[in-house]
Amino acid sequence: MPDNIRILFLGDIIGRPGRRALQRHLSRLRKKHDPHLIVANGENSAGGIGITEQVGRELLERVDALTSGNHIWDKKDALTYLDEERRILRPANYPSPCPGKGVGVYTDGLGRKIGILNLQGRVFMEPIDCPFRRADEEISLLSRETSVILVDLHAEATSEKQALGWYLDGRVSAVVGTHTHVQTADERILPQGTAFITDLGMVGGSDTVIGIRRDQAMQRFLTGRPQRFEPEKQGSRVEGVCIEIDPDTGRALSITREMLIEGD
Repeated sequence: MPDNIRILFLGDIIGRPGRRALQRHLSRLRKKHDPHLIVANGENSAGGIGITEQVGRELLERVDALTSGNHIWDKKDALTYLDEERRILRPANYPSPCPGKGVGVYTDGLGRKIGILNLQGRVFMEPIDCPFRRADEEISLLSRETSVILVDLHAEATSEKQALGWYLDGRVSAVVGTHTHVQTADERILPQGTAFITDLGMVGGSDTVIGIRRDQAMQRFLTGRPQRFEPEKQGSRVEGVCIEIDPDTGRALSITREMLIEGD
């Protein structure tokens, strides 16, 4: 009988400090969970905002696939790269002329197919296509190829993330949230077998304000003026979950939250 599928899904990687933290701690997580597939959100991995081809190549030497969100468009060379590199996803509910794809099917070391759907919320964000209706469309196609389907909803509102989790319960293996960079403690298996967490958290420096330097964030709030933001370089933080899934039914069996924090 084949092993259950174990997927390590990490939160938003924040700039060079996030890439350094990933390099520093990934072997530890591999040893602990022995994952069959590793996924992370990479939309802030280049300088704390956006992604470049160079950074994408670096990350894909360590993880199997990258999801993203609203900042995926912030570096010019990403636009061409998204059309070339199918292991990097952008939210599927952006209009079709946008480069890249929002859905991917990947195989683990045993040849088992794992589908990933990347969506973006609309509450307090860009008014793009409805993530709920787009999920219906994409899942109906993905389910023809595999029963194991993961969804990354990149969204601001916790209510929107939780609503999508309930909406897709029993139709996908997991719904995980990204974007806020603050890990939530509500991981659970929903009644029909879908693993859920409102936000995975982040991968970056420690003792930050959502990954950026505290002094810069405080100045923004104190003055109300535009402020340059830089990723915090000190320490390291790696947050995410490991999800165990029945490969035959696609039902999640467990979800384990991870938080590794070290100071320099």
